[in-house]
Amino acid sequence: MKNQPEPIARQQKPQAEELEYVGFWARLLASIIDTVLSAMVFYPILYAVFGKEYFISGPLVPGPGDFILTHILPAVAIIVFWFYKSATPGKMAIHAKIVDAKTGLPPSKKQLVGRYFAYYVSTIPLFMGFLWIAWDPRKQGWHDKLAGTVVVRPVSRGTIKVIFEN
Repeated sequence: MKNQPEPIARQQKPQAEELEYVGFWARLLASIIDTVLSAMVFYPILYAVFGKEYFISGPLVPGPGDFILTHILPAVAIIVFWFYKSATPGKMAIHAKIVDAKTGLPPSKKQLVGRYFAYYVSTIPLFMGFLWIAWDPRKQGWHDKLAGTVVVRPVSRGTIKVIFEN
């Protein structure tokens, strides 16, 4: 049994997927995708419940039904996506996911719920918590820092090198 090569499985340990932090512009694109998808789902419901007058004028939050449809249900949808996919559809479109900043594992439910509420902290001072992503070394917004999360994606996102024959 001398000079026999070891089986391939023993020669190399599986390599961990190489990841990169997701920056401001990619995350902005993901947010735009999420906003458009959310509008496609919730605007028809708002129209069916309140009619066209809802979109023309009136108080910011006309009642409890409006608050549920425009604040509670979207929040629940986002958190559910985070629980099951570690990403919203927009983040999935750019191959990004939310992970624990210390371990790289999926965040706990407590972290994800906290992350959602920390969005308000990122929003209130002129969206500074989101803009922070642009110059933070780990591309964390304030909501990520408060929740102990980072947004990552594979360095190689499945692109195939183009080779032309002469």
